Amino acid sequence: MEYIDTLKTINTTELKTQMFDAAHDATETFIRDVLKGEDAFSCGFAWVNIDPKFKGNTRDGKAERKVIKDLGFELDYTGKRFSLWNPSKSYFQNIDCKEAGARAAAKVLESVGFDAYANSRLD
Repeated sequence: MEYIDTLKTINTTELKTQMFDAAHDATETFIRDVLKGEDAFSCGFAWVNIDPKFKGNTRDGKAERKVIKDLGFELDYTGKRFSLWNPSKSYFQNIDCKEAGARAAAKVLESVGFDAYANSRLD
């Protein structure tokens, strides 16, 4: 099945739940196993980016962007990719636990064909 055909069959509510659950679980595991429950070390931000595969003014591009927006992503400052900040919804300031969540969310999105990847920056 081609990427665009897959997009048309995606249940965005279910995929969104899977993405957020994976991010939350990865973050909580990192907090428990590595940080031992303490908010320590470097603080920062993490997010997931999706690079659309189709131009926005095409039929496939419009369909792709609709799914991306339904997942909660917003167009970033470049005007070319979409971002979702802190998919784990963690209140910890530690950048490493937030990166773990962003990587887990990106992996879920990659499994259905999106060009998704985690990104971060120190505060």
